[in-house]
Amino acid sequence: MTTTVTAASRAGAQPEPTPAQLVEAVIDLRPQLVAAQAETEERTYYSEQLHEAFVAARLYRVLQPRRYGGLEFDFPTFARLQIEMARGCVSTAWCWALSTSHALQIGSYFPEAAQDRIFGDGDFRCASVAAPDARAQRVDGGWRLDGTVRYCSGIPYSTHFMGQALPADLPPQEAAQHLMLYVAPRSEWTMLDDWGDTLGLRGSGSHSIRLDDARIPVDFALTDVNMVNVDVSGGTPGLALHGNPMYVGRALAPFTISLAALAVGAGYNALDEFEHQMRTRKTSIPPMVPRLGDPEHQRWYGTALGKLATAEALAIRCAEEHVEVCERTAAGGPPYSEEEEQRIGVIAREAMVQVWEAVDESLVRNVGSSAFKAGQRFERVWRDLTMIASHRNTGFRETTFRKLAQLHLGLPVTDGAR
Repeated sequence: MTTTVTAASRAGAQPEPTPAQLVEAVIDLRPQLVAAQAETEERTYYSEQLHEAFVAARLYRVLQPRRYGGLEFDFPTFARLQIEMARGCVSTAWCWALSTSHALQIGSYFPEAAQDRIFGDGDFRCASVAAPDARAQRVDGGWRLDGTVRYCSGIPYSTHFMGQALPADLPPQEAAQHLMLYVAPRSEWTMLDDWGDTLGLRGSGSHSIRLDDARIPVDFALTDVNMVNVDVSGGTPGLALHGNPMYVGRALAPFTISLAALAVGAGYNALDEFEHQMRTRKTSIPPMVPRLGDPEHQRWYGTALGKLATAEALAIRCAEEHVEVCERTAAGGPPYSEEEEQRIGVIAREAMVQVWEAVDESLVRNVGSSAFKAGQRFERVWRDLTMIASHRNTGFRETTFRKLAQLHLGLPVTDGAR
């Protein structure tokens, strides 16, 4: 029996929000997100109360196919939601976004029968990690998975986990050329209590999971599929099933855009607190005037605002370009290429760099030492941004510049750093 949610079965449910209404719903939650920041860090993920609010607002269903009760909104809307949520709490936005966004990959790459069971009635959340930290072995009826996977952001409220595994029957070097993309239900893994002691993003729910003799059906795994380099030139099961171009895209570009959107929201979060300091404090040197009327504070604020607006424009434009390339691919035009994916990722990564520079150069140096007392809003956002700036994706900046040139110039692609 299929578990597909039909339009008729949704007719009696709550009215479907528009993209603009959902963005407003997140903005309305912002005071609650700000107030809960300390508790979120202490818990290492956001509260059950916020989780229920996200369920009620249908925030987890933004990118899920309508066939399974999802909203099937476009990716620019998702990017906008991330910005607005991170403006309230970066950790909460990171945790929510990285359990929500992977509906795109499952809705795109997995066959209909698997999607019917994975998405089910629409109660779906899925953390994911690209590092192949598990080993997969073929067994009767499916696959066995073993291993410990770190940094599973969004895992506390996830119903599933999407990861990559190495074939257990191949030597390591050969196995790395045959990655397997898999989805494991929550019943097949254990979340470890090993998160919360990093400098920042302490409330992002980035715990490890352990797979110990985990079993998944055969169609919950795609062999010889690399999550961050999926060839979509022949179309995808998701495009055929859902008819929406958003399910024919590659995976690395939207992931990088997602991180950029979270960084932009974090930057605005820091700017909001800088403005609060301007409105409530005086300058530190005579004549000790309110900061709001001080030309230097105005310049620092305006510089950061302009750079953050530039980073926001970059992130949203990247999301729009991702959609445009998906639409062209679905219409039978040139398929979404690795070069296009790398180009979009390069631009989104520059948005992250722009955010870091705006906050570091204009705000951090001028907000005052009292804003860095433990537990202060600015101190927490600065720690979160430091973690984002040191994220592995950001670290790809230099090597990706070279890779983009190689792809554009038709040269052999080399992945190693020089």
